Amino acid sequence: MIFIVAQADAKDASVVGGKAAALSHLTQHGFFPPAFFVITNDAFRMGQSGPIAQKGLQSAVTAALETLGPGPFAVRSSGQSEDGVDHSHAGQFESVLNVPDKRVIAAAKQVWQSGFSATVETYRAVKSGGEAEAPAIIVQRMIDAKTAGVAFSADPVSGRRNVVVISAIDGLAEKLVSGEADGEDWVVGADGAPESAPDTPAHLTVPEAQSIAALARKAEALFGSPQDIEWAIDAQGLHILQARPITTALRPSPLEDQTLTIFDNSNIVESYPGIVSPLTYSFALHVYSQVYRAFVRLLGVSQHTVARNPTVFDNLLGRVDGRAYYNLINWYRALALLPGFSLNRDHMETMMGVSEPMPREVTDALAPPPTSGWRKLVEYTKLLKVASGLIWQAIRLPRTRRDFYRRLNDILQTGLDVDASNATELAAEFRRIESTLLDRWDAPLINDFLCMIAFGGSRSLLQKWLGEDGLTLHNDLMIGQGDIVSAEPAQRIARMGELVRQAGLAAPLKANAHLSVLSGHRQIEAEVNAYLEKFGDRCTEELKLESVPLRDDPTSLLLAVAASAERPPSGRQKGVEPDWQALFPANPVKRQLATWILGWTKARVRDRENLRFERTRIFGYARRVFLGIGREFAARDLLSTPRDVFFLTTHEVLGAVEGYSLSPDLKGIVERRKQEDEASSRRPDPPERIEIRGPAIAPVWSESAEAEADTARVKHGTGCSAGQIKARARVIRDPRTEALDPGDILVARHTDPGWIAVFSNASAIVVERGSLLSHSAIVARELGIPCVVGLKGATNWIEDGEMVRVDGASGAVERCDG
Repeated sequence: MIFIVAQADAKDASVVGGKAAALSHLTQHGFFPPAFFVITNDAFRMGQSGPIAQKGLQSAVTAALETLGPGPFAVRSSGQSEDGVDHSHAGQFESVLNVPDKRVIAAAKQVWQSGFSATVETYRAVKSGGEAEAPAIIVQRMIDAKTAGVAFSADPVSGRRNVVVISAIDGLAEKLVSGEADGEDWVVGADGAPESAPDTPAHLTVPEAQSIAALARKAEALFGSPQDIEWAIDAQGLHILQARPITTALRPSPLEDQTLTIFDNSNIVESYPGIVSPLTYSFALHVYSQVYRAFVRLLGVSQHTVARNPTVFDNLLGRVDGRAYYNLINWYRALALLPGFSLNRDHMETMMGVSEPMPREVTDALAPPPTSGWRKLVEYTKLLKVASGLIWQAIRLPRTRRDFYRRLNDILQTGLDVDASNATELAAEFRRIESTLLDRWDAPLINDFLCMIAFGGSRSLLQKWLGEDGLTLHNDLMIGQGDIVSAEPAQRIARMGELVRQAGLAAPLKANAHLSVLSGHRQIEAEVNAYLEKFGDRCTEELKLESVPLRDDPTSLLLAVAASAERPPSGRQKGVEPDWQALFPANPVKRQLATWILGWTKARVRDRENLRFERTRIFGYARRVFLGIGREFAARDLLSTPRDVFFLTTHEVLGAVEGYSLSPDLKGIVERRKQEDEASSRRPDPPERIEIRGPAIAPVWSESAEAEADTARVKHGTGCSAGQIKARARVIRDPRTEALDPGDILVARHTDPGWIAVFSNASAIVVERGSLLSHSAIVARELGIPCVVGLKGATNWIEDGEMVRVDGASGAVERCDG
């Protein structure tokens, strides 16, 4: 008869019991429980005075102990029905710890006899029924634990399956398991971040808790069901001591859902960087929905098709851990609706402007199949119709633009006195903005699309005709548009800087960037007031309604003026008209075509920037309207402060005024969202591209991977504005708190029109994000300074203060130090 079963052979639970079989299974699949062997329940028989060891057991145990090494040992039960899915028998059998080798058989008798105890009989009567039986016995090396405990791969109390519940105690876990002592409790979320933890942990560190949670989840994956594990940490690290199924009822497992959602912010981050308030997000969600419905209609998609796809257009954005993202699947669905998509799918996919291509899983499932035969003729006919429509839109663009400006000026010039208007009047005013402009965003939309076509087409044409010189010429020709609004702030700042320098106010203004410093200097005050009158809605992150505009805090403007006053005249060269005769001496057709298309492109770029400035004004007015409603809510004690309105959505704000709100507890909603956004702001930015299966609720990111040092000397981005400069690099992450000295090279993750005060001092610009038509590229061309965009990781690669050489034509950036 076999009395001893080795660790590797302890697979049959009917022989070795459930606990031993589970430990053996763990061993065979990459876990490392302490070494053990099993004494079968046949090794003893019941005598009049208690268990009697069978003949030969002593020698068999002695030999088995030699395979484990020196003691002490843990001697514990492993019953056939113990640690099962239905009944655990936890704590019902005896366990004996710190047993020396000479007392192993005596301890084994004690454990064997516990199978017939009154406690076990009662448990069986209540839970499982059946006759009393002796367990098999596990003899296992003891761990000299500094900390030990239990962990559940699901919460047995709440039933949640997406958390690990841990309890820890110093030394062995026996007192914790028996209930004699309380443990230190942790709850670790699915992302590895502690959801709850002691304020001052005494037994575990965060990495240790995360390792225990990972071990519990690994055990769950192995056994195919949530597990209750015992663990211990000694000088060698973390060990699993046992694993058994959680027997309490849990929430049902979700049904399989492999629906893919892809969030990507490689393009939108320039407009909406960092944490985006609920009000801004909901406002943007509506604007994108309306604008891109109009966009696909412009490109030939029928009204019926648009109406059949509301989910596509209503869900173009996502908010991930407080940050704005594009919902790429819906963007792709919208793109796939366009006429001619099946003829040139790969080219049209580039219109999405993201840094990574869409997975084939998505494109193959959503894109229409390639057309052939007569269907191809139908698609070309549709494209011809779209092209004709675009030509007609281009012809009537001046009228469309005039109508847009008329509606815009009517809103801004006849707008309410926000300070003297009540909540009902302010809500009605927003509805007027919405219906008059936001839902009829035609001129900016048409011009932007024509600008994209003209810019790309003219650039490709000059490259084809003139090679690399054509690209340089294209950049040069985008410089020097005196009526482009993006360049006007820099020109005005330079003029104000000269006046401040002449008045000897540069140092005082730099030391105290306040309007009071300019008091008594009427010309300077007039210039500053005129600037704020026109550009008062501009600010860093100006498309975010919660941003503070210059009209409310002109500090960044005054600092830029002070810096400009300390800089000598730049002598920047504006673009000049090329000698077209010399470029095309024998081809007057090319000469005329190049002259016309470049002129038309410059006009579209100019109008694009000018119309985007008008967007800033409209958003600024909307900001003031919502703050006015916030003021009224605070006055009625619905909010604590007027700015709390930014933590509500547009539907919640308007619903509270117009009568369709769901909850009167606006303060409670605001407090919850403040807590969420505060927690999000402390976490690192989520990845640029996020893929989620099932419900599209993205997790939070508790930590970022350590980035390896990048020792490359030269990197390439997209050259946007020709010229070469070598100067000191200044890495700016927040232009509201960081300054750029005149002549420095600006290095930034992303920029927006609110960075103009920083641009005005830069000798060159390097940006991680952006494209040839991004704001930084256009302003750099206008200012005549080199610019490189799309240089990923630039703010981490380039060290603040080091010398850098920038080639704005080739896109090369070289680190010169070291």
